Amino acid sequence: MEFIREPERLYQVAPDGQLLAEIKFPKIPNHNVIVITHTFVDPSLRGQGIANQLLNEVITFAQHNNLKIKPECSFAKKVFAVTPAYQSLQYTE
Repeated sequence: MEFIREPERLYQVAPDGQLLAEIKFPKIPNHNVIVITHTFVDPSLRGQGIANQLLNEVITFAQHNNLKIKPECSFAKKVFAVTPAYQSLQYTE
């Protein structure tokens, strides 16, 4: 799935404008840290790996921009907890 990119958000909408999928990752001002605050996939699309696609896009963005990630939404927290490869990207206070 191709996503629409904004500075702190990736998303996809249906032709009628309905939100289908979204991940929000605002940057903490004056820090090289983004916070994954929200992940959403429309119920009709769940189980297809779309949330993982969104998260992978954000991880790639963080890697290319030397950013750490603070997972706050439940989905991102769960994935970070079970994926050792992401530990080096995780922001710790």
